[in-house]
Amino acid sequence: MAFYKDHYDVIVIGGALAGMSCAMSLAKAGKDVLVLERHNLPGGIATSFVRSGTEIEATLHEMMSLGPQENPLFIRQYLDEMGVVIKWLRVPEAYELDSPEDGIKITLHAGRREDGSFICADEIEAQYPGTRDDVNKLLDLCVKVYNSVLYLNEHTASSLELLKNHEALAKTAGYSATEVISKYVNLPDSVVKILSAYWVYVGQPIQSLPFTIYAFLMADYMVGGSYVARGFSHEMSLAMMEKCVDLGVQYEYCQNVEKILVKDGRVCGVRTSRGDVIHCDYVASAPYPNTVYERMIEPASEVPVIARKYANSMPMSVTCFSVVMHLDASPEELNIHSYSVFSSDIPFDSEVFWEQGRKAGGWSNLSTICLNLANPDCMPEGETSLSITVLPLPESFFGVTADAYYETKRRIAKQMIEKVSTQLGVNLLDHIIDIEIETPATIARYTGDYRGGVYGYQHTMTNSVVARLGDFDRDQYIKGLIGCASHQLVGNGMACNINNGKIAAKAILTWMGEGAS
Repeated sequence: MAFYKDHYDVIVIGGALAGMSCAMSLAKAGKDVLVLERHNLPGGIATSFVRSGTEIEATLHEMMSLGPQENPLFIRQYLDEMGVVIKWLRVPEAYELDSPEDGIKITLHAGRREDGSFICADEIEAQYPGTRDDVNKLLDLCVKVYNSVLYLNEHTASSLELLKNHEALAKTAGYSATEVISKYVNLPDSVVKILSAYWVYVGQPIQSLPFTIYAFLMADYMVGGSYVARGFSHEMSLAMMEKCVDLGVQYEYCQNVEKILVKDGRVCGVRTSRGDVIHCDYVASAPYPNTVYERMIEPASEVPVIARKYANSMPMSVTCFSVVMHLDASPEELNIHSYSVFSSDIPFDSEVFWEQGRKAGGWSNLSTICLNLANPDCMPEGETSLSITVLPLPESFFGVTADAYYETKRRIAKQMIEKVSTQLGVNLLDHIIDIEIETPATIARYTGDYRGGVYGYQHTMTNSVVARLGDFDRDQYIKGLIGCASHQLVGNGMACNINNGKIAAKAILTWMGEGAS
């Protein structure tokens, strides 16, 4: 009996969050779907690992777009619709920003009061009197843009409808976060820095970050808050994989796809590294277009010149350098009081962050996560799970040779640990039970992602979600082939990847003549 069927409706290359989301949506619509995952676990970097008998979160800092069970946001709604059951825990605060050079140390919390005002506006007002109204005004604008983006995620709209019903989005879509904030409200520089801290996660300075992206993030985090999975990100990945199988998806591990087969400009199947040729009508691809168009299409003559130009013209967004530690003391003993901390030992400046992101180490702006404070049962009693992360550009590691790799990553990790130790007043090096250091090379090796990318392509003023939506149909250079990961429309984070998978499935169903709305 053959291991694979003679033919599938869709083959999904990559069983991470976007791939599984795409597969679930297609299978629920009655399509015959095969997922081919190169690793031996589902979820890509949404996973965990075990050291010294203790499970440790590998990557998920927090999950956005969930909202509480009684008022779910669109990702929770989608997972509920698919029947994916995950035990979510609310993160206690939005974030803490600690920048001594700016005189800033503040903790903000998500949520709105009964009058519609934002809790964080009162927290900022307490330190910066006279700012409350403008903070609320800015965040109200963010919510309007957020709601419009969600609408356009499911519907098409004419220019007239955009102007009539989505005025906030239409008026701000062509401007950066800095431009809108400076013109729309009158806030001191320190407060703007406080309200801009998420660029550390986004990997794009607010001077060049589209306001649409900024608004979506701020509305999402400051209204619904963020969450973590009780069983780590691996619980989320496993739950999605099991639902794929329940819906009839064939999910296969340790299956590396070497080639996407194309005939007369249309996908007709794939070939794996062990030589299996599997036929299909559509392919949803997690590998970046750079990899697909340069190495994976067979025959190579089927790749249009414009497809290669497209891939080579898209600037890569950030990769990841993270130090994940299992510590032998409680958070209280280590002077850790916040789940999520953005910190800087120089003035908190996104342009400096961007320049530093091109180098291997010497990074000043860090994000530190103490998982215990969102998930008290994540560690044995009296022990702490702590990660310190920077999102540099892929080129930061281009000059690191194989001979210098281990010394380089250990040197950088030590610098990061020492910076956080200084902030805490506790030498974390004295408390390490286990430590793992994740570099851009780690991401590239584990996932196969192009240059170790975790966020796809940069969202800039000339290339972001609004522009990409307009070019979506024109970017399908090979019939039946669609991207299905962070390099797709939305990018930037695990919730966005789940949405990207949903978008890819909807596009395929539309091509089949079943998903047009």
